Amino acid sequence: MIQGVSPTKSKLIEAKRSLALAKEGHTLLDKKRNVLIREMMRLIDAAREVQENMETVFAEAYDGLQKANLSIGIEYVEEIGLAVEEVDDLSIRLRSVMGVEVPEVSEINEGITPSYGFSETNADLDKAYKAFKRALSLITRLTEIETSVYRLAVEITKTQRRVNALENVLIPRYEEVVKFIESYLEETERDDFFRMKRLKQRKEVRT
Repeated sequence: MIQGVSPTKSKLIEAKRSLALAKEGHTLLDKKRNVLIREMMRLIDAAREVQENMETVFAEAYDGLQKANLSIGIEYVEEIGLAVEEVDDLSIRLRSVMGVEVPEVSEINEGITPSYGFSETNADLDKAYKAFKRALSLITRLTEIETSVYRLAVEITKTQRRVNALENVLIPRYEEVVKFIESYLEETERDDFFRMKRLKQRKEVRT
């Protein structure tokens, strides 16, 4: 006897319904977890590629900046740097991955629109300017990816807990209840059958 379980046909129907729902929920959550994991792995690969590009771009940027400092002077380069407009037109929208909202940041225009004149500057400064613009774009992309990976990882952990609870607790529990009630009802039906058979035999003997 399972404590708190009434071995009736109505309880059997209820237990079977709960078992079916638990199995369906387990299937859906398992699919969700797999989709989230695939998306997270894709983003991790993308992050690795962005990081590799950043190393190259930053090396180019600092190389160009160093050469510009030597050729036209650090103070003048600093003045030009102060005149460069800040990027303040970034927009962020959210997209859903299996119910998880992850950010998508608008791309930065990497075209060169310098706010300095060309008469007293050189190609080294242009190279540095372009490389730093590219670096800013990569940093934005990496931030977007890392935020998405974090949110996906949190949801994967939650989903995994639910899958484990269904797989290791609820589904076995409902299976046990169904098995217990079915066994009890079968035994009761056998007892009733033999009882009715004996009664019939007694009636036949009397007649």
